Amino acid sequence: MKIGFRRPSLKGRISSRISPKKQIVNRMGIKMPRGYGKIRNPKKYVYNKVYHRTSFDIFKVIHKLLK
Repeated sequence: MKIGFRRPSLKGRISSRISPKKQIVNRMGIKMPRGYGKIRNPKKYVYNKVYHRTSFDIFKVIHKLLK
């Protein structure tokens, strides 16, 4: 588990937007409503919850400093 700031990944940002799986799910309307992650995949839900509370995005920090 990562603690501290998250390193930005350009490859990850691009691949998440053009992923064929996401495109199919979103276009067909199979997507579950927000907040149903714990029902769909409980293990991933808990991991993501902890990860986002113990780490932070460096771009958000820079944005707050320049505001």
